Amino acid sequence: MQKQYINLNLSEERLKESNEFLLAVYKIIPKNGTCLDLASEVAAESSSGSFTRIGTATDFSETCDAQVYKIDEEKKLAWIAYPTKIFDRAGSVQSIFTYLAGNVFGVSNLSGLKLLDIWLPQKFLQTFDGPSCNIDDMRYYLDVYERPILGTIIKPKIGLKPKEFANACFEFWVGGGDFVKFDEPQADQEFCPFQEVVLEIRDRMEEAENETGKKKIMSINVSAADFDTMIERADFVCENMKRGSYAFLIDGITAGFSAVQTLRKRYPDTFIHFHRAGHGAFTRKENPFGFSVEILTKFGRLAGASGIHTGTIGVGKMADDTYETIHDDLGETVYKGFVIEKSRFTPIDEALGKVSKGYFFDQDWGDMKPITPIASGGLNPVKLHKLISKIQVVDFITTMGAGVHSHPDGTREGARALLESCEAWQKGISLEEYAKDHKALRKAIEKFGTEN
Repeated sequence: MQKQYINLNLSEERLKESNEFLLAVYKIIPKNGTCLDLASEVAAESSSGSFTRIGTATDFSETCDAQVYKIDEEKKLAWIAYPTKIFDRAGSVQSIFTYLAGNVFGVSNLSGLKLLDIWLPQKFLQTFDGPSCNIDDMRYYLDVYERPILGTIIKPKIGLKPKEFANACFEFWVGGGDFVKFDEPQADQEFCPFQEVVLEIRDRMEEAENETGKKKIMSINVSAADFDTMIERADFVCENMKRGSYAFLIDGITAGFSAVQTLRKRYPDTFIHFHRAGHGAFTRKENPFGFSVEILTKFGRLAGASGIHTGTIGVGKMADDTYETIHDDLGETVYKGFVIEKSRFTPIDEALGKVSKGYFFDQDWGDMKPITPIASGGLNPVKLHKLISKIQVVDFITTMGAGVHSHPDGTREGARALLESCEAWQKGISLEEYAKDHKALRKAIEKFGTEN
């Protein structure tokens, strides 16, 4: 135990009022000793200390100590306060992540350590850019309101050549879809060069817009081996496509939060699409080490992501994204899928993203824009009604891959089935009833069954 990192007399209310501390909650499972013992080690390792008292410490350096201010030995929970002065003053998610979810996972006497929630004071929060664009801007560009943004992921996720890839986009758009995204591995493969496929997409998008009379959007993966290449790809898109017609997809975990923040700062008029590939290694409940979905989405919002993938709260195929507990013994029911800003996703809260209800902390986001949920993973047109009924609002982008492209009559009819499913929801008509006069939807129901 490192006693200099413990002060159980601190009041959470006073800590918040001081405007000088970031608060965090961890689930801590010791191999030996108490939760408090290990919490003090975590506080030391994640702030100013090491495995033992530091001989070179100064009076000032000790003001940088994190403090364990609350403990629950039964539930294995520890609340830790971090002086905000220890973090990069330029508003860096990477800096917070390095302290709170960095070396701490290597502490030898731990059987488990999970960062569950954080709270930021307003003065510190204001050092972050937050999203510059979100679903409101996308709705304005598309002229689509009162329903979800209807999107797809091009499938197969890899292997299509430029003309084949762009044609799949075209078929979805002319079928009635709004939004198409690269899948997360799409990059600059030899069979599908980045610049070539972007130009093909641009041309087919123009054709689709002329045919339908409606604007369309393409989310293009600019993730790369280095920032220079990422910027080159983004600049190429800007130079060759209409402003508003594209978003930049970034693989936020594998490319890193610095890549997300770089895109946000360089392209403040562009929708930054955060794909969470790799998150399951940290967020799945089976893994005793890592961080929660709440942490991922809060960090995404701080970094300036416009939208982030959220899972489908048990409607689709992804594990651990439904109503359940963070840990079996925690006893706290959480909203695991659309967990970003509960104020955006519950009908009773009119704040629309100003205050989010976290696992442990309610965060006041001030003037920072809300982040947009992007629902993906095992969806199809038949499941749209069930998804909307669970989250009870329509401020999200839905991306259906195989659920659209595997329609018996092809991608265009898959998109039409999705649009017809949405129309049925808007009109308050059951899928089966609406399908009587809508062939594409009827074929989708025949393939996927009914979810009503």
